[in-house]
Amino acid sequence: MSPSAAKAPKKEGKSTYKFPHDTKKYQNFIAGKWCDSSSGEVSENRNPANVTDLVGTFPRSTKEDVDRAVKSAKKAFAWWRLVPPPHRAKMFYRLVDIMQKNKEMYAFQMTREMGKPIFETRGDVQEGIDTALYACGEGYRMFGKTVPSELPSKFNMTTRFPIGVCGLVTPWNFPMAIPTWKMFPALMCGNTVVIKPAEITPLSVWNLLNAVLEAGFPPEVINVVFGAGSKVGNAIVEHPDTPVVSFTGSCAVGRKIGSLAAPKLKRVSMELGGKNCTLICNDANLDLAVDACIWAGFGTTGQRCTASSRVIVEEGVHDEFVEKFIKAAKKLKVGYGNDEGITMGPTVSEEQMKTDLEYIEIGKKDGATLAFGGKRLTGPEHKNGWFVQPTIFTDCKPKMRTSQEEIFGPVVSVIKVKNYDQAIEVANDIEFGLSSAVFTQDVNKAYRAFRDLETGLTYINSATIGAEAHMPFGGMKGTGNGHREGGWGAYEFYSETKACYVDWSGTLQRAQIDDIVPKKK
Repeated sequence: MSPSAAKAPKKEGKSTYKFPHDTKKYQNFIAGKWCDSSSGEVSENRNPANVTDLVGTFPRSTKEDVDRAVKSAKKAFAWWRLVPPPHRAKMFYRLVDIMQKNKEMYAFQMTREMGKPIFETRGDVQEGIDTALYACGEGYRMFGKTVPSELPSKFNMTTRFPIGVCGLVTPWNFPMAIPTWKMFPALMCGNTVVIKPAEITPLSVWNLLNAVLEAGFPPEVINVVFGAGSKVGNAIVEHPDTPVVSFTGSCAVGRKIGSLAAPKLKRVSMELGGKNCTLICNDANLDLAVDACIWAGFGTTGQRCTASSRVIVEEGVHDEFVEKFIKAAKKLKVGYGNDEGITMGPTVSEEQMKTDLEYIEIGKKDGATLAFGGKRLTGPEHKNGWFVQPTIFTDCKPKMRTSQEEIFGPVVSVIKVKNYDQAIEVANDIEFGLSSAVFTQDVNKAYRAFRDLETGLTYINSATIGAEAHMPFGGMKGTGNGHREGGWGAYEFYSETKACYVDWSGTLQRAQIDDIVPKKK
């Protein structure tokens, strides 16, 4: 096992949940009712570690299904927005208990549908639970501000109001956590929701929906429409009655969503790509750095927007780091994530596996040294799944495609630099700006990293992955459009700020015009 996995508690081994492995036909949830798609068509959800294992079938929905869902959500918004936030918070308290009770089942099924090991999917579910706990607090907080007026006998304050129907389009790599990032603050602020889960990982949102309903949320306030992004996602973004859109996915799709939403002046949050770096200084704790790079490079099979697919190493420790890094990568155990001791799962699909293998060939052609891995795994335990070896390239140049483009797989490029100044320069010379990490014992270098690295998240002596639910999450440059998910930033996105004035002077007072000073009595 990797150093990271070796330190995990014993309970992080094989799942204790016993799933019957039956197939099931799942449905949309629209206007408070379960229903098939208007097309009658379905798509299969299969286990990427064993494609003979059919998880279930899900609707291939249409624009008509989206229209029905938005109409339901719009109707529900008229009364849901008036429910006091503390009352909504009580629903979230119940939801926390339900999600905690079902955590093992959710994790097992998530591993089955998208591949990452059970200890990771437990973390995915826990992130959703933590996001619900944060929502509980916001229900009793939802702070506005009071500020003094420039006029006498006048009171100024701000308060927050919901916006309307929120269209949420979520990715496959965190199929429960990221939907909660979007859904929970939207509902807590008094909005209603139409959500489209990723087509290849729909079951986790189906499980989440059932938990929300069991917690007592009114059925009409949340609608789930399964299907393809080209049909369902676009229909949600283009619908005239979805003033708010939140999307997590690729830069290419994000640009299209932006162009579709712009004519209607919608409020849009986009969390897009990343090509994150770990900087390793000459004074770094190398064992800790290796541990972090294994976790950040190969956790979730590299399929995280915060994955560290670039490791930038000062030349004084480069060779020693590479030796330790390869040695650790060789200890990773690749397989079905619900089995004992697995530390890396499959890619999520055949398409993603082919992308990974294509980039490995690109790296070799561009002159990088394939130091470890680089092949598809086809042994008896891998033959029915989409498995790729953890792969390490060395002798990488900063402008190589494997050093610049988001692969979204278990492929890490190691780049040697002369000093810390060059490391910062290489780290920033890229279109993305999501996450970064620096390993150093020098506090000055740490604070320089906070100041100079062009990323929305920076970690010192820790991996580039592992954002916490109560902190803002998002990036700079091509990583998104400036909004933040998680923490208080999400509540600012899903609500409108209103400035409120109360004048009890009994006279018409004109701000910026009348210079009124109370007279001494």
